[in-house]
Amino acid sequence: MARRIHIVPVEDETNGVWRVANMLAAEDGGTVQIGCGALDDAEEVWVHGMWLPREWRACWRALRLGKRLVRMTHGSLSPVYLRYHGWKKWLVGSIERYFLRRADRIVATCAAEKGWIEAYLGKWCPPIEVTDIKQFFDFSHKGHKERKGDGRLHLLYLGRRHPLKGLEYLEEAVKSLEFRVGSLELGEVKDDRVERVEGRVELRVVSNAFGEEKEKVWDWCDVLVLPTLSENFGLVVAEALERGKRVITTDGAPAWGEEAKVKVEGEGGSRVERVEGEGSLEFGGEIWSGYGGRLLYLVGYRDGTDERRVELLKSAIETMAQMVD
Repeated sequence: MARRIHIVPVEDETNGVWRVANMLAAEDGGTVQIGCGALDDAEEVWVHGMWLPREWRACWRALRLGKRLVRMTHGSLSPVYLRYHGWKKWLVGSIERYFLRRADRIVATCAAEKGWIEAYLGKWCPPIEVTDIKQFFDFSHKGHKERKGDGRLHLLYLGRRHPLKGLEYLEEAVKSLEFRVGSLELGEVKDDRVERVEGRVELRVVSNAFGEEKEKVWDWCDVLVLPTLSENFGLVVAEALERGKRVITTDGAPAWGEEAKVKVEGEGGSRVERVEGEGSLEFGGEIWSGYGGRLLYLVGYRDGTDERRVELLKSAIETMAQMVD
């Protein structure tokens, strides 16, 4: 196997790019390094991420040294992400296209991301391969702990605060749930952890947790919610499913909709059918995926109005509350 060097912009345990690069390196026997560093011994150079000069320098050095260049965009070309601070991406777009088009190949994490890359590069697009990151996780966990003894549904948002993560829609959905009792209580704020208690639902927002502390957070929660507008994969979803937790996520994380099934209500009760194309939208946007019936995938969320996003999240939370009663 060719000696591979995976180049990442930062070393950060909470950063999805860094974590995926390390998973791939463990699989292919490669090494992970920050910035271009020494590339002389490499046969293949993987440059993870986009839009930063340090990544362009790594691409330039790899090409100058005659190394095989592989790019991994990690969702940076999703339509939503391209619109976010779009003028900046427009300014450096010619630089990115130059290096992307000269890559030996580009690696996407799902079929949707492959389409985003093809649309961005047009007919000068190099070969694209899809590497499903789900292969690094074990979803065979059958157990699911029922609701804790306090009578509340414990919702967890685990990740950084960012406008594209959709956290404000989740918080609004929790506030406006019809079965709420009492008023919103704002818990202690420490290290960017915020707890919101709303009647029968408690939402905990955790931006940073590691080791034992992170496992305590997982043990506390009933349902992970990733209300994202733009995500190429969503590692936190995989972590939740691996632990047997239930999950609510959206079509902003398309990797989790590729095996989606739609729940259909009819005279004979409810049944689950395969999703065929865009037809899933007519069923109200609640799509059940696999993984032991533990994942609820919201269709029509990414491109919907703010009000639609809140309504979809409310419906999903109410569904989950009924399931774990």
